[in-house]
Amino acid sequence: MNRAPLILTCGEPASIAPEITAKAWAALRFQSDKAFFLIGDANDFVARVQAAGLSIPIHAIAAPEETEKYFERALPIMHVQYPKPSRPAWIDTRNSQTVIDIITAAVEFCLSGLTSALVTNPIHKDALYSVGFKHRGHTDFLAALARARGHAAQDVMMLVAKDLRAVPVTVHIPLKDVPTALTTEAIIIQALVVQKALKRYFGVAKPRLAVTGLNPHAGENGAMGDEDRLIIAPAIKALQAQGLKVMGPMPADTAFHTEARAQYDAILCMYHDQALIPAKTLDFHGGVNVTLGLPFIRTSPDHGTALDLAGKGTARPDSLIAALSLAAEMAVAR
Repeated sequence: MNRAPLILTCGEPASIAPEITAKAWAALRFQSDKAFFLIGDANDFVARVQAAGLSIPIHAIAAPEETEKYFERALPIMHVQYPKPSRPAWIDTRNSQTVIDIITAAVEFCLSGLTSALVTNPIHKDALYSVGFKHRGHTDFLAALARARGHAAQDVMMLVAKDLRAVPVTVHIPLKDVPTALTTEAIIIQALVVQKALKRYFGVAKPRLAVTGLNPHAGENGAMGDEDRLIIAPAIKALQAQGLKVMGPMPADTAFHTEARAQYDAILCMYHDQALIPAKTLDFHGGVNVTLGLPFIRTSPDHGTALDLAGKGTARPDSLIAALSLAAEMAVAR
């Protein structure tokens, strides 16, 4: 491996993160191009993995550059002690500030160039809110950390599932608020971020973008709502005027079948479920969440903490393996 390793954050200690991390290492240990280290509590990790009926060797490291030396033989862990031992499915908010500090440290490693990409295990947002966390989630927190360190940063979510790359323009807001939150400017800004990312990280020389409509049948020229012709269509025309290949507004019910997906490299969707439902239908276990617009690469599994599975040893690592693999591929492309 001729580049810096990937860094994987611990996520919520009480979640399935220890189990899927152990399984991901076991699956990738002989692929040096995907070498990663975990930043978290090494002792807690071992206890949780063993309690779940799993067993893998670990090796404590003091610096990212030690990762490659040990990765094939053991999972490298940069030890950061939790205030309290974790218990599966039992949220202990005394560990929450440490989770936040670990994410912050991981960003520092990425910005310094000591790691090639950041992969994040799922966090429990309510646990972080209890200690004063002010962000909607990982995505805007990472952008805020980058901006605080003098970097330009946006937070654009892309879901990658097999051959689909879907971007929700509005994300974690109630459906009733989407029409007022949706703006021509937001569509333009996110489309430009996506186009740049497709070129830089995915090797798409001439990106083709699609844009869905908001209303049924993309509004039918106002018969089913005005947003499609007054907000979305002007954004598409403005992007086309800048030389981008953009099609739409496409009726969402015909935008995701096999033949439709062959016409574009990424699709901008108007709200959360419009993007996530097709992504999770295509690849429920292996989808990846990618944050575009940051000064570093960030991917994560496209699932949450799955507390109902924590400690049972049955959690599937597919999405984490895919997130690690995609992060490595994006680092090579960059």
